[in-house]
Amino acid sequence: MESTHDHLVEGTANALGLTVYEPGSPSALRPVVLLHGFASSSELNWVKSGWIRSLTEAGRKVLAVDLPGHGTSPAPEDLDAYTPSRMRADLLQLLMDHGVTALSGSDPLSGVDLVGYSLGARLAWEFGGTQPQVVNRLVLGGPASIDPLAAFDLNAAQRFLADGTSIADESTADLLRMAQTVESNDMFSLMSMIQAIKTEPFSPEQMVPTMPTLLVAGDGDALATTMPRLTELLATRDTEKSVLWLSGRDHANAVTSREFKNAAVAFLEA
Repeated sequence: MESTHDHLVEGTANALGLTVYEPGSPSALRPVVLLHGFASSSELNWVKSGWIRSLTEAGRKVLAVDLPGHGTSPAPEDLDAYTPSRMRADLLQLLMDHGVTALSGSDPLSGVDLVGYSLGARLAWEFGGTQPQVVNRLVLGGPASIDPLAAFDLNAAQRFLADGTSIADESTADLLRMAQTVESNDMFSLMSMIQAIKTEPFSPEQMVPTMPTLLVAGDGDALATTMPRLTELLATRDTEKSVLWLSGRDHANAVTSREFKNAAVAFLEA
């Protein structure tokens, strides 16, 4: 296992942390990149839930990315570091730094397969849509065609963090409470990320992926009620797609589903 985040993008420090997990035995399979959700980390999203073990046992090298201010990543003061466009640029540079090459039919190790959950699914959708020369297959967990952070009451959250003033908006209060349960989270960085994301609203129709895509969500996930819009957009590009609904799962626990992991591993092997 190797961890690193000392890379440069256009002369500025790359704000993404990366942990590399090698398979038990070498295999002629391209690496899998993992993008976690907001206020989570690679450790919480992918290690503790068994994803890393499932993928490495299937012979896959795993590149687990920590978003800015999360997990092993630095917490930049520069607001631009948290914008989706900058995170995608940092991700592309990170992959290039680790020897990822453009997809080639003659090289089974070329390119990457990309798995994202929640906010990571949004970033994966956009990255797949803008970098089709790199992404072979796409797995989106807990995806939505809307951005739940867009409605987050940033001012109320900042007042709460400053002096404990109660938050009227229930969804904002719930998200903030969830973020605070992770002791390692840098709350200033998380608020910066929300502020930055609000400047770049999610417009999935502008970056529709064309590579085979698996969409997975719990049938109790309120955000996933908007997922059919993503399948409609994929259809406009004749993108090969599969949809899996997880019985009895919601947005918080779908990522831990064994059915999800098994389906993703099988889909990426196809």
